[in-house]
Amino acid sequence: MDFFSKFAFCPACGSSLFEKNNEKSKRCASCGFVFYMNPSAAVAAFIVNEKQELLVCRRKKEPAKGTLDLPGGFVDNNETAEEALKREISEELQSEAKNVRYLFSLPNEYEYCDLLVPTLDLFFSCKLTDETSLVPSDDVEESFFVPFSEIRPELFGLKSVKKAIERFLQHPIG
Repeated sequence: MDFFSKFAFCPACGSSLFEKNNEKSKRCASCGFVFYMNPSAAVAAFIVNEKQELLVCRRKKEPAKGTLDLPGGFVDNNETAEEALKREISEELQSEAKNVRYLFSLPNEYEYCDLLVPTLDLFFSCKLTDETSLVPSDDVEESFFVPFSEIRPELFGLKSVKKAIERFLQHPIG
């Protein structure tokens, strides 16, 4: 469900006169409050080992439960994208990221509680301090390295990650 359908009442005054203002906002005709649905920032990591294999994760939770993903997640308040990436890797893999380097970004939509939330996904490359004892945690069911030649983009469940994988396969980061 999209933002315009999901929210019928003004969050400031409760009025039902909460109407579409433009392509990314709703305005209350009663109190004048304008709510913007701007993208949330999210991060993901391309982690390549010495054997030229990519670390992938299997999603433990919806959306796209059971599909492949890259380690990452949402950026928290008062956190840089680089800090978010390091925190997510710590939470999801019980490991520490180093040599974090920004690569590119892609727009996405993330389904949460029957709402399509626009996101801006920031992709990074990094290394891990220890690749041998990863412990899948948080919303990661399992993690494993895959040789570049065996990576199949269609197995990745989130649109932006699938596009990022396709881009990666054209120009591998090593």
